[in-house]
Amino acid sequence: MNIASLEDDVAQAQLINETLKNAGYSITSFSQGKELLAALAKPTSFDLLLLDWEMPGVNGLDVVRWVRANLGRSIPVVFLTNRDQEADLVTGLQEGADDYVTKPLKARELLARLHALLRRSKAADQNQAFSCGPYFIDPDNNCILLHGQAIELAPKEYELALLLFRNPGRLFSRDVISFNIWNREIPASSRTLDTHLSNIRRKLQLRPENGLRLISSYALGYRLELVNDLPSDLTYPS
Repeated sequence: MNIASLEDDVAQAQLINETLKNAGYSITSFSQGKELLAALAKPTSFDLLLLDWEMPGVNGLDVVRWVRANLGRSIPVVFLTNRDQEADLVTGLQEGADDYVTKPLKARELLARLHALLRRSKAADQNQAFSCGPYFIDPDNNCILLHGQAIELAPKEYELALLLFRNPGRLFSRDVISFNIWNREIPASSRTLDTHLSNIRRKLQLRPENGLRLISSYALGYRLELVNDLPSDLTYPS
């Protein structure tokens, strides 16, 4: 796996390099946003982008906007940022970032987030059946099985579950989910999305004993996490 890292702080860049190389990843480092954009404009293959938000000139937010406009959603993007205000983080997610890790860098958290995102299926055939823990997802037949037993879901519940199962570890904002499933914005005052999420959590038994948990933060969004990918000392939003 080849990861591109955008970081202008020398010490921080070295720490990122050592952390990822020790975990078995290949890494290409960039100290300027324009250098990374030049590399992305060529037929260079990166499996994930790790972007410092605060950069002189072309910053991390500029890069993610360019990537989503020109390369689509095929490359996962993670922000490394000092920002911890919900408004800033929501902006990053709405612009197309898949996740974020706040500084100071915690190596185990960073690796857990990257590993979860890189496990996302890259299969060209989106109808290919696949497994996620004890769950078997069969898009051809619109069916999800838990321990071999089919789970009855309403159509929109199934679409929402399929979106999450195809993207374990990815943090979805409410707006992104709304447009993916309902093709429109769901007002914050509406309980439609919350009800559907509650239903699939209950019907699919998305809990740690089944290897998964559905993490929700009203401000930031929702994430289906593979429990075994995450260090036990992480804290989670309610």
